[in-house]
Amino acid sequence: MTDNVKKILIVGASAKEYALVKKIKNYGCEIFVAPGNSVIGEIAQCIDIREDNVDELLAFAVQNSVDLTVVSSEIAIKNNIAELFQANEQLIFAPSAKSAEFALSRSAAKKFLYKLRIPTPRFAVFDKPQLAFDYLKNAAMPQVIRTDENSSGQDRLVCTTFISAKTFVDDLFSRNEKKVVLEDYVYGHEFTVYVVTDGYHALPLAVVANYKFMENGDGGILTDGIGAFTPDYKVSKDIECAVMFDVVDSVLAALQKKDTPYLGILGVNCVLKDDGTYVVLDFKPFLSNHDCEAVLNLVDENLITLFKACAIGSFADDYQSINVSDNASVSCVLSSRTAGNIIKGLDLIDCDITHFPVRKNEYLEYETIAGKTLVLTKTAKTLSRARNYLYEDIELVDFDTKKYRTDICMQVENF
Repeated sequence: MTDNVKKILIVGASAKEYALVKKIKNYGCEIFVAPGNSVIGEIAQCIDIREDNVDELLAFAVQNSVDLTVVSSEIAIKNNIAELFQANEQLIFAPSAKSAEFALSRSAAKKFLYKLRIPTPRFAVFDKPQLAFDYLKNAAMPQVIRTDENSSGQDRLVCTTFISAKTFVDDLFSRNEKKVVLEDYVYGHEFTVYVVTDGYHALPLAVVANYKFMENGDGGILTDGIGAFTPDYKVSKDIECAVMFDVVDSVLAALQKKDTPYLGILGVNCVLKDDGTYVVLDFKPFLSNHDCEAVLNLVDENLITLFKACAIGSFADDYQSINVSDNASVSCVLSSRTAGNIIKGLDLIDCDITHFPVRKNEYLEYETIAGKTLVLTKTAKTLSRARNYLYEDIELVDFDTKKYRTDICMQVENF
């Protein structure tokens, strides 16, 4: 048993929760997932409680003597599950809604970065379409246009002309978006620095290279993530240390001054420019769906012990570093243009499989959902070996309208 932690509640319902359950299911704990999905239900006990129903989640945790709750759901974080649980003496690994505002809202993130003088692309935030149109007339192109918060539909687009930018902004406001964030597009290498923190002490967890565009060569639709690899050999130790000192430490110090310390996993999304400098785009309040398994496969710590140390306040005393293996991981998202296609070949592959909310039909065959369906991850001693094995397995997975990038981690012959 893990430090007397017998029962774990995980809050969320997507691919990252599936990866998290797979990581901790061998610790000897009883795992509940709320709300989970049918695929998560195959390896853990799913609880029919919505992510935003934090009062009912608290009642469940109390009634079932849950020892630790781990929250990866942005919805639950936004509904302030952390403060509610802490007020009722329930151990929880999650940031409060106030402390995580900058990681949940793009406009809050941009203003926070500007206030702390952390380098970020030129941006503007608008709550009225005409003001946004006026700004776009003189804005440098391409422009990245995003909603203020993550949404279930298309919430971001890179626009190369005023007409396309105006049309997308108009579309967002017509969908009742309250704010839109406009940002100069920065050419370079996208990466994320993940840290674990109790709000006062932070340790690096991983540096991950991100692939956000749907098409090879960074073309097509901009997504929240379509592939990844770690460790990111393109990011030097000096850059990683600079992000830790100039960004992470500055952010945590500012939140401490506001009496809203951030507890949990924090991701800092950056772009490494051609001149060797970096800019910060925004933040993530947990690992992302497309890179969660890749990161967790390399962590050589007991996650429950690690998360509990943060929750009870012993993190700084117990950890001087987070042990990570010297292996490498590469992940690729497989998408489907339509739902209901039978997925074949999963029994033939050796890769780790992380499911989005796919389902099984009456014949117990997995079927696709429209959009992102699977994340395949391969871990090996080198990036090149992991990549080669990954793409060999991707070829074995078959379903109609299968789509994926073929250039993830392409230039890694020496790594």
